[in-house]
Amino acid sequence: MRVLHVSSGNLYGGIETLLLTLARHGNLCPGLEQHFALCFEGRLSEELATVGARVHLLGNMRVRKPLSVWRSRRVLKDVLRQHKIDIVVCHSAWPQAIFGPVARFAHLPLVFWLHSAVNGRDWLQLWARLTPPDLALCNSQFTQSTLPNMYPRVCSQLIHCPVSANTPRASDSERQATRSEFNTPTQATVIAQASRMEGGKGHELLLLALATLRELPSWVAWIVGGAQR
Repeated sequence: MRVLHVSSGNLYGGIETLLLTLARHGNLCPGLEQHFALCFEGRLSEELATVGARVHLLGNMRVRKPLSVWRSRRVLKDVLRQHKIDIVVCHSAWPQAIFGPVARFAHLPLVFWLHSAVNGRDWLQLWARLTPPDLALCNSQFTQSTLPNMYPRVCSQLIHCPVSANTPRASDSERQATRSEFNTPTQATVIAQASRMEGGKGHELLLLALATLRELPSWVAWIVGGAQR
């Protein structure tokens, strides 16, 4: 089976980590041939290429430029035909809204992978609602509970994102170098949150929790991740 994962490619967070994990461990499912379609080149496209993944660049695309949307859709249409794709998986509302109709036009099964809570009222989600998928995959019970806000009649399955078991452990020297870079004492307890600075990621809850530790000595909080959208 040939599966095409569709994503933007211009960010790097949980979705991108998932895609890279799927690419790295594709050999665990010999009957599965994975392809990855991205609009933007960057860290994700480079790392996918490094692990030997089949990457298809759809071209830089901006919603405010309809001609660029048309061009990217045309490229995707060619990818589906040339590589005989069997199923299309759109990761979140942006690719679902823009590229879901291409899969529909090609009469291919369409899967929507939901990675964060949705309310169904955002303009992008409203656009994506115009193309209901055949199946939705959700990364948590919480996100699954919000799916009806977009697709009330679409069946869904809960799939926790896989994590690589062979992630290398940092050496003592690497840990010390990282601490030195951020002026963190060797014996300090580090409390880290890995996510973009974006609403809904839990930063407010983290700060409230840290406030209860203000009287405790020798700890530091790290916010690890890129800027907000």
